[in-house]
Amino acid sequence: MTYVGERERADSRALDQLEAILRVVTEEVAGWRARALKAESDLKEARPRTARLDADVRSRVGGGGDLESENKTLRLRVDAARARVGELLQRLTFLEEQANAAAGGNGGRRAEAK
Repeated sequence: MTYVGERERADSRALDQLEAILRVVTEEVAGWRARALKAESDLKEARPRTARLDADVRSRVGGGGDLESENKTLRLRVDAARARVGELLQRLTFLEEQANAAAGGNGGRRAEAK
């Protein structure tokens, strides 16, 4: 036979364990809720920024040819600049050679009198 006191103590221990488990679960749910609220807040803040970026990308992509056209124009400008730099380098080299020849080939220094 079990005594009423033993059964009450067992029930009391089980109830205490259940309460402890419920406290832990309640704390975890509160943590999850706080993280979910923060994530929602971050998402609301990020939406306007991403909407602006999306609008910018859509406007640049437009009909699909805008970026390609811009890219071709930029390539042509880079090629023209590269050619111009090459021409300037050739002119600079020519001028240095002329200066060296005029100075008697001694690196642009005047010949010292002996």
